[in-house]
Amino acid sequence: MSPFVNADDENTWPKDVLIPLEEAYTDDRGIIQNLLEGKIGSAVLITSKKDSIRANHYHETDWHFCHVQEGEIEYFHRPVGTSKPPEMLTIKSGEMFFTPPMVEHAMKFTKDTIFLTLARNARNPEAYESDVIRVNLI
Repeated sequence: MSPFVNADDENTWPKDVLIPLEEAYTDDRGIIQNLLEGKIGSAVLITSKKDSIRANHYHETDWHFCHVQEGEIEYFHRPVGTSKPPEMLTIKSGEMFFTPPMVEHAMKFTKDTIFLTLARNARNPEAYESDVIRVNLI
């Protein structure tokens, strides 16, 4: 079953960064891969060039699931206010990961990458900038 998330209920948020996906449905027409059940505030498709860096911030209230369509991401994360080095996970094509609020995170792209971000909040510039706090994680 795909993860279910209720934006207002922290108890429905995933406990792990990497999200296991259910087996895709495949037939002669192609493939259907369920990613997420529940209400979201935005869906954004992002392309990133090899060796570029994104994020280096945290969100006060927003969370997001990111599904890598193609490419690869080195994902760095740690709780806000922690001085320990960030944990790094390599996220590959076909994988999905979760970032809750108040987690510093950054992404380094080891290949040209396309990923889908499914987020709690709207991603128009005003809403986004009012919730994001920039940091120098990597």
